[in-house]
Amino acid sequence: MCLVTLAFQHHPRYPLIVVANRDEFYDRPTQPAEFWADSPSILAGRDLDAGGTWFGVDRRGNWATVTNTRGGGYYADKSRGGLPTGFLLSEADSQNYFDEVLEEGGLYSGFNLLAGSAHELLYCTNARGGTQHLNPGIYTLSNDALDTPWPKSELARARLGASIEDDVLDSEGLLAVLGSRQTFADHLLPDTGLGIDMERSLSSPFIVGPSYGTRCTTVLLIDNQGKVEFAEQNFVKGKPLGKLRQYRFCVD
Repeated sequence: MCLVTLAFQHHPRYPLIVVANRDEFYDRPTQPAEFWADSPSILAGRDLDAGGTWFGVDRRGNWATVTNTRGGGYYADKSRGGLPTGFLLSEADSQNYFDEVLEEGGLYSGFNLLAGSAHELLYCTNARGGTQHLNPGIYTLSNDALDTPWPKSELARARLGASIEDDVLDSEGLLAVLGSRQTFADHLLPDTGLGIDMERSLSSPFIVGPSYGTRCTTVLLIDNQGKVEFAEQNFVKGKPLGKLRQYRFCVD
């Protein structure tokens, strides 16, 4: 489970603002964000089980993130973490890459893929098929279709909107956008087949459970001059794990 909120061509100085939480089992081995030794243009964390990533950016200013979808009832062997990685490695244009992904959509468990740059934003899911080219605005994505109004998604949208009213933004300051541990009343929660107790425990933007929860929060900013700011804070059981990791570079 993950939660992403972003502003695309909505802010006068920053055409791309993304804040994302990665939710995962605490014992799943993970490499914190860094430039990859085997693909030096990619800045991302890494799932050491399958080798892919949940969120990454490259030196060209391309970025991608993936979330799983709940309640699909189907499973596959191909890792969804390969989808953002593939986008960042691809030399094809964005539409062609998304076409290829959807052609092979049945090889993956349910996913949402968001990817693009400061100039374009694309979305697809193998739950429904088809690629959307998104207009400027504020979006949220969790474990259903884009902009599904789950309570935590609506809270994330509101908090991002309030946090980007200033002219100059700070990647570290935006980490708090998805920091709320507020859960929601049962009647507001979706029914995705997990049972009400699990729906409730997963309803907060920032999840803290005994064996599963928010593992990291990532912020990505790209400004009008092509300057990239990337920040990642890792967590375990709700407590910061290690120092804030920050990177700054200019788009090639």
